[in-house]
Amino acid sequence: MGNDSINYSGMKVLVTGAAGFIGSRLVQRLVEAGAHVRAFIRYTSRPEFGNLNPLPPEVFHQVEIVRGDLEDHAAINYAMEGVELVFHLGALISIPYSYVHPVETARTNILGTLNVLESCRQSNAKLIHTSTSEVYGSALRVPIDEEHPLQAQSPYSASKIGADKLVESYYRSFDVQSLTVRPFNTYGPGQSTRAVIPTIITQALTSNQIHLGNLTTKRDFTYLDDTVNGFLKAASIARWDGRVYNLGTGDEVSIGEVAQQIFDYLNINPEIIIDQERLRPEKSEVLRLVSDNTKAKRELGWEPQFGLSEGLAATIEWIKDHLDRYLPDEYGR
Repeated sequence: MGNDSINYSGMKVLVTGAAGFIGSRLVQRLVEAGAHVRAFIRYTSRPEFGNLNPLPPEVFHQVEIVRGDLEDHAAINYAMEGVELVFHLGALISIPYSYVHPVETARTNILGTLNVLESCRQSNAKLIHTSTSEVYGSALRVPIDEEHPLQAQSPYSASKIGADKLVESYYRSFDVQSLTVRPFNTYGPGQSTRAVIPTIITQALTSNQIHLGNLTTKRDFTYLDDTVNGFLKAASIARWDGRVYNLGTGDEVSIGEVAQQIFDYLNINPEIIIDQERLRPEKSEVLRLVSDNTKAKRELGWEPQFGLSEGLAATIEWIKDHLDRYLPDEYGR
């Protein structure tokens, strides 16, 4: 079992994808634990920090922000100077976007991970790599353990399989000390409408019609704080031998059932409209994802603390208070 009392005080840590939904919360937790955190975010001409903006000022001002592109090896090398531990969360994550831009998705997720691995190889930094439950495709057996076959059912999942295998190869070929964590459908405050739960909530708060895709697909929804705890636990174990950990609750629920829980909480009864734009191609649809988290429980001492009802309530209340950040009619943003 892992020791969750790792001393981050003074540790130099790099977080890629730090402006994202999970990355920003991880940055906050690391700063609060005493780490010197360098946040790698994608360069744009706009002075934006994504989900880092809402961090408490006393946290934000301790973060060293480095802008660049994951596809630029020189930028990654610069960001890695003096770093002991890397949490690699940077990726293009939208499945609908990957249908329209498969080449960009592959370049960012595969070449970006390769650049991080090369820098880790040169600097001897340890790596926590972020995978996704989408690499499993539709479950061939349930619950899904880490030995389940990998099935590329979208360009996004294919790119993440490629990234995962590069991490495995760099451990086996070059002894790059690494671990891979595989979150299952993380949700919570701050998530964008690229994900289904904020999509349902924002529409439910602004319209009497809810546009959704497939209502029968089943997912294992894991609350943000539980996922971040999984990252921190993974960094605390003694062995860095390329192993993989599922971070999921072990419970599954259909999209239709999640929608109904949200409607019940808000005490509304809207009309659900199946939007063809939101349906995946038939052979690309992942019908069922539910994790076997036995390995994470046994080796990391990790276990989810938030039930779906509790997590949905917190997410709904947060979105209510920040609805101005959302464009409910925009799909896939």
